[in-house]
Amino acid sequence: MTDTPPRPADDNPQIWDPALRAFHWLLVLAVTGGWLLGHFGPLKMTLHFWAGYTVAALLVFRLIWGLIGPRNARFVTFIKGPGAVIAYARTLGARKASGAAGHNPLGGWSVVALLSVLAAQVATGLIVDPEDYINTGPLAEQVSTAWNRWALGMHHKLGVVLLALVVLHVGAIFFYRFWKREDLVTPMITGRKRR
Repeated sequence: MTDTPPRPADDNPQIWDPALRAFHWLLVLAVTGGWLLGHFGPLKMTLHFWAGYTVAALLVFRLIWGLIGPRNARFVTFIKGPGAVIAYARTLGARKASGAAGHNPLGGWSVVALLSVLAAQVATGLIVDPEDYINTGPLAEQVSTAWNRWALGMHHKLGVVLLALVVLHVGAIFFYRFWKREDLVTPMITGRKRR
């Protein structure tokens, strides 16, 4: 029996910390649950509201973690200017891994898009009033009826935008897995990226 020497620590560097990974998977559950409950759930939307409150809490955490968290979690690390995004986009056709130790410049902006739409979705949900006297957002009385109606319509539209962004996100995961031969899922589970 031969012992294999342990791998050096930098062979599988940690790119996603445990808190960020927990945030990601809790967000997946809360958004999926909220979306399904909003479309197929009971008429009384209490569980849908709780999913929304969970998303709100997770977004607050992500904002804080994006400012003070580990390097790869910080917004300044992965939000790049247009030049970097365009330069990276030109490499998408190449059948090789991106080599990014975290989000690539295009992926960074997809994170911003998802978080922004989720924040708008939560905000509209808080002031929505569908006039059914049951499913009124907790802050609906703080705004006018016109704003309540606008929020209701916008909440539905943002749900469609959110679904499109999630489909694009999952599509990108498959694209990277099968075209660029880069596994993006395992690092979001283990925190480590194989070289």
